[in-house]
Amino acid sequence: MVSETHNLTKHWQALDAAHHVHPFADTAALNAEGVRVITKADGVYLWDSEGRKIIDGMAGLWCVQVGYGNKELAEAGCEALRVLPYYNHFFKTSNPYTIDLAAKLALLLPNGHEHVLFANSGSEANDTALKLIRYYWNLRGRPDKKIHISRELAYHGVTFAAASLSGLTPMHPQWDLPLPGFAKVPAPYWFGAKAAGYGDIDPEEFGLLIARQLEDRILELGPERVASFSAEPIQGAGGLIFPPATYWPEVQNICAKYDVLLHIDEVITGFGRTGEWFGCQTYAIHPDIISMAKGLSSGYQPISGVSLGKRMADTILNANEEMVHGYTYSGHPVASAVAVRNLEVIERTGLVPRVKNSIGPYLQRRLHETFENHPLVGEVRGHGLLAAVELVPNKPERSFFPEIGRVGSHCRNYCFGSGLISRAIRDTMVLSPPLTVSEGEIEEIVAKLKDAIDRTAHDFGKM
Repeated sequence: MVSETHNLTKHWQALDAAHHVHPFADTAALNAEGVRVITKADGVYLWDSEGRKIIDGMAGLWCVQVGYGNKELAEAGCEALRVLPYYNHFFKTSNPYTIDLAAKLALLLPNGHEHVLFANSGSEANDTALKLIRYYWNLRGRPDKKIHISRELAYHGVTFAAASLSGLTPMHPQWDLPLPGFAKVPAPYWFGAKAAGYGDIDPEEFGLLIARQLEDRILELGPERVASFSAEPIQGAGGLIFPPATYWPEVQNICAKYDVLLHIDEVITGFGRTGEWFGCQTYAIHPDIISMAKGLSSGYQPISGVSLGKRMADTILNANEEMVHGYTYSGHPVASAVAVRNLEVIERTGLVPRVKNSIGPYLQRRLHETFENHPLVGEVRGHGLLAAVELVPNKPERSFFPEIGRVGSHCRNYCFGSGLISRAIRDTMVLSPPLTVSEGEIEEIVAKLKDAIDRTAHDFGKM
């Protein structure tokens, strides 16, 4: 006899297939398979409509810093809904929640970043950042500085501008992108250096070499035409690429040398993920403009922001003209109230130093101990609560599987089947659990991932 929960699942799947268009999905294939319906969440766990318990090794989409089911955040949002469910920031108005959030961020952001514009997603934040960069150069009397450089394998969002900035090329053909005015340089992906023809290069030498390719590109395009360089401190959706120690200092020197604005995308790395409040603090980066989202509210409400460093703020905020930009929901009072409480919880419970000093190192150590000598694993890399396990056919050669993504997808399916959410990026398994994750929960994540990788290795003749 078919259970009531199974009937309800089928009902939801049918309605979803009939009416809901999913992001990043083959709609026909997904509708034929039937979506997974998540009905409940608590801590680091999710439950689907069939009652299956799933440990979330990805914190949603890299964002649920304080874990699911935090009552303080729910109460903050509920109170704001009762008191001020909505008002905008047009017409010379503001609200206490957004004012408090902007002031709080000014205390946490790197020095000089005291002014914040709000939006609703990381894509919007990066789109806004590019507009502000162009506006800045127009105000400075440099209207020819319009080219935005970013990196291969970068992910900055899905608007026309943010997708053009992104270096994941499968995102481009369907939409006739990138737009004019966008250029790319290689990513500091040392593990892939040998396959890319760089040979057995030392990581630190490789970091300098890749950074100096930014200088070559600026000179090729003309420094008088290059507006900005945009980059994540650690490339997230590109496969968790951690730059060699030499990379960021050289990049900053190059940007300063050619008067190129440095735009740092902290959408994934912000709010404690690396063991500092922001990834640019982890790598001692001094950006002109920062994009943030995700962990700003732990995903409990859609909100994002862009902070201006001193030289951009001094120019833009003293333009003595109307800045023609903003969204209906910029700094929404409910989202702002939740974000303020989220930052308070992260700070009060010591989650950022916990990631740096205890739980982050614990995750990295357990992954290295488990996979360092695994026949299917080429590299384990990570920082804080970001980690990647790269699956390869030949570790000494640092080579890749010919059909990129097949092995990773195979392993991801085993993860899902055993109740673990781990994302496969090409053939790299990545983890980004909530900052509240316990050592016991890390053991569960590592055990489930090992089982999935072992089974994948067996299927592909590696064990």
